[in-house]
Amino acid sequence: MKVNIQTVHFTADQKLLDFIEKKVNKLTLFYDKIIDSNVVLSLENLNTQVRDKVVLIKTSIPGNVIIAKEKAKVFEESVDLAVDSLKRQLERIKNKN
Repeated sequence: MKVNIQTVHFTADQKLLDFIEKKVNKLTLFYDKIIDSNVVLSLENLNTQVRDKVVLIKTSIPGNVIIAKEKAKVFEESVDLAVDSLKRQLERIKNKN
């Protein structure tokens, strides 16, 4: 599976990028027909203060695109929440088929 990571208005360090790629690649354990995933990292600003870290993951599977968007105080927590949401969606799709 191919994982594309995009950051909006900042540069992520390699440690964070590796963490995200590792977490997203684990989704193939739940559904093996995943084509690719696009991850967008952004900062939620309130006036001039950065409040939350936002992660949006779009995962393409044959005939469908599933999306998870989560926000938390740190990117790692946001990624964990979004991947958990995608896991549940993939299990639901797998059980339906």
